[in-house]
Amino acid sequence: MTTETETTTVYRLAPAVAARLLGAVLCLVAVVILLSTVLIAVVDLHTVFLLVPVGLTLLLLVATWWLWRQKGWVARLTAEGYRIQWVRGVGAASGRWKDVEDAVTTTVADSPVVVLRLRDGRTTTIPVEMLAVDREAFVRDVQAYLQRGHGLRKW
Repeated sequence: MTTETETTTVYRLAPAVAARLLGAVLCLVAVVILLSTVLIAVVDLHTVFLLVPVGLTLLLLVATWWLWRQKGWVARLTAEGYRIQWVRGVGAASGRWKDVEDAVTTTVADSPVVVLRLRDGRTTTIPVEMLAVDREAFVRDVQAYLQRGHGLRKW
């Protein structure tokens, strides 16, 4: 899902990636509840003590939902520059468009990425599959921001 304002475009986490992350959280929760159940059976505690991990589970799920709602974006493009989060190995996580020398599309580990090469030699690698947007649409948006950021440069 993409959110646009007058000068900012926000690209959210792709649903498939969010589902994998939520699956990992749910597996963690299941292990905690299982261990709690075994502990209650071994120590012979009252089953009411099982409400503690269940309550913590609900709290964790609400916190996860809130975190993804508030900070679930991956790329934020503004008239001044860009910011990338939640991407391991991104390189330079933020930069100004006037500092970007050029942008290229390529593949890394069989996944399509957009690489922004900065004038100081650093790079920003954005895996397009993490974004809830069509790859070509993202490339067009980055190109438009880059052109507005410093003139007539083309890919």
